[in-house]
Amino acid sequence: MSRMSVQGLSAFYGQSQALRDFSLELAGGEVLCLLGRNGAGKTTALKAIMGTVRPAAGRLMLDGRDLTGLPPQEIPRAGIGYVPQGRRLFTELTVWENLEIGLMTRKTDLSALDHALELFPVLRDRMHQRSGTLSGGEQTMLAMARAMCLRPSVMMLDEPTEGLMPSAIAGIRDAVMRLRDEGVAILLVEQRVDAVLPVADRVAFMDHGEIKAEFPIAEVRADPELLHQYVGIAARPARAEPL
Repeated sequence: MSRMSVQGLSAFYGQSQALRDFSLELAGGEVLCLLGRNGAGKTTALKAIMGTVRPAAGRLMLDGRDLTGLPPQEIPRAGIGYVPQGRRLFTELTVWENLEIGLMTRKTDLSALDHALELFPVLRDRMHQRSGTLSGGEQTMLAMARAMCLRPSVMMLDEPTEGLMPSAIAGIRDAVMRLRDEGVAILLVEQRVDAVLPVADRVAFMDHGEIKAEFPIAEVRADPELLHQYVGIAARPARAEPL
């Protein structure tokens, strides 16, 4: 079973410290959700893991391999897939060309693509369409499919349901659950608290660049006051389209 260990990451934007001793353990087959107010450091944490924000201190381990200090292009090659906020597709390229980039990153074969398209079959009909012309939901599916072409052992998703229609959210939710069931370790940043509760195994609350507390999802469901304390909102019963 895969395991990612993040130990004591610190990061700065200029003189401002954005991450403070950020640490977590994530195993294959589980979903860990990072929750926190805007500006808490959630996106910076993912960028620091991917190396696009250079950590000033800390260590990153994946399945016993030390990835600390590797250049950003080497992190996905090690098996960490990343769906950034805003998707970051190559909008002038076709769906197929975006997926091909994912395949080329780790030199994976077409069976990885087939697996991704099994989860997002709508993309089969869009292969020659410029990705910038896709709907928001389809763009998120493409970003996830591109990351899946790596055959990742860890998948990190930053606000994957932002701005999506309920039907698209349901598709993303199903894909996350399928990947978890297949043994992928999933680190999820998501503002929709009601969407997180049905799928997360653990919740880590962030504030001012550090993890303040971590709880099994059962405790968070049982004690809505935790959400009020750490995120400043009241939990409502999860309805309709959870992530």
